[in-house]
Amino acid sequence: MAAGLWVALSALRVLLLLLCVEPWTEGGKVLVVPMEGSHWLSMRKAVQELHARGHQAVVLAPEVNVQVKGDDFFTLKTYAIPYTQEEFEDFFLRHNHLVFQTEHFLKTFFKTITISQNVVAFYQRSCASLLYNKDLIRYLNDSSFDVVLTDPFNLCGAVLAKYLSVPAVYFLRSVPCDLDFEGAQCPNPSSYIPRLFTKNSDHMTFLQRVKNVLYPLALQYFCSISFTPFASLASELFQREVSVVDIFSYGSVWLFRRDFVMDYPRPIMPNMVFIGGINCANRKPLSQ
Repeated sequence: MAAGLWVALSALRVLLLLLCVEPWTEGGKVLVVPMEGSHWLSMRKAVQELHARGHQAVVLAPEVNVQVKGDDFFTLKTYAIPYTQEEFEDFFLRHNHLVFQTEHFLKTFFKTITISQNVVAFYQRSCASLLYNKDLIRYLNDSSFDVVLTDPFNLCGAVLAKYLSVPAVYFLRSVPCDLDFEGAQCPNPSSYIPRLFTKNSDHMTFLQRVKNVLYPLALQYFCSISFTPFASLASELFQREVSVVDIFSYGSVWLFRRDFVMDYPRPIMPNMVFIGGINCANRKPLSQ
């Protein structure tokens, strides 16, 4: 009798253990809001790995796009935008040649400003088409996603995560004007961390440190035209004042596609993770 009771109690303990563990073994539901172009190629590998680990991924993309196509390891959900496929491709491809042009810094700077204004206007209109699509937003709310994986270089995914009240995981290389530092409340000493476009290393002379302080001032206008329209869109959506930093600070985890092997050392916060190796996931040998 005692042996039978011991077996019953042991079985009960095993059952309780399984009940406690079981919820943790279930896969989560991930809403993926990617950035168009090469940004998606790295994120696609991450989505594939999520699927391999038992998670369900839904990729949200405009009906017309260049790189984001359906696959067997995620569900593709599309939404209409006010552009045709021809307009979309022409918009992204016609500026590619500028990368290979060598011009004076100021000429390149003002040309970049003009292009950025057009790009932001394009993305803002597309984002508005998403956020004001009542049927789609209802579907996303009903789907009860556990997390939103998005590239904050296009802030639409971050705004959507905040609107759905779902934790956001940022998947990015970097953000201009050190907005990643501000959003994560991360230390950012100018005497130690080289700024974008300065070509400084993390070992700087006094004059290089002065240059390091002045360069970001020229980028403030660029970042203002690049991100402020999304803050305006978010303010309209939430019916209250929302800043660019407010949107960036919504991120729960920051996944940086960079590594100290190729980049300079920098302070990080506990919710920042470096995953630079993912850029080499589809590596191939160079041809002769």
